[in-house]
Amino acid sequence: MTRIALVVAAASNGVIGSRGAIPWHIPEDMRRFRSLTMGKPCIMGRKTWESLPKKPLSGRLNIVVTRDAGLAAPGAEVVPTFEAAVERAEREGADEIAVIGGAEIYRAALLLADLVHLTEIHAAFDGDARLPALSVEDWREASREEHLSGEGLRYAFVTLERVRVPRLMMRSQPGRGGANDHS
Repeated sequence: MTRIALVVAAASNGVIGSRGAIPWHIPEDMRRFRSLTMGKPCIMGRKTWESLPKKPLSGRLNIVVTRDAGLAAPGAEVVPTFEAAVERAEREGADEIAVIGGAEIYRAALLLADLVHLTEIHAAFDGDARLPALSVEDWREASREEHLSGEGLRYAFVTLERVRVPRLMMRSQPGRGGANDHS
């Protein structure tokens, strides 16, 4: 089964965005984002799609989740639900699906995610979009690299791996490690 990975940068107070933009500028994080998502299906919400400076993300299947069936998203595929986005992404046959935001899409993906590729910004920022809380019982830190940006902002590239399957997921997701999964 295809792994689902959240690719996200978050400030120490959980902020991931402010008025449709990222409230910090870290070129190394943008390079990491490109490296982590290249060649993979990328699932995003409408607001994230609209915030992209260049659309679509080249070298990646862009899947936009929106309730607006008439959304024009040249170069992307538009689907009505997160579940439909995962189904479409899995047909690509990639090893990993990248979920790239925003907050509502991360929330929908969190129960199904296997990995989180997190850029931890070691500062608080004002913003209107926040990353849902990650339970320490469900995730373990697999790797961490501390960095300092050219502007003096401390941050870390962190990879989290799922260690515990949430109870809701065990009952409702056949094939994802549930108690009744005999595959």
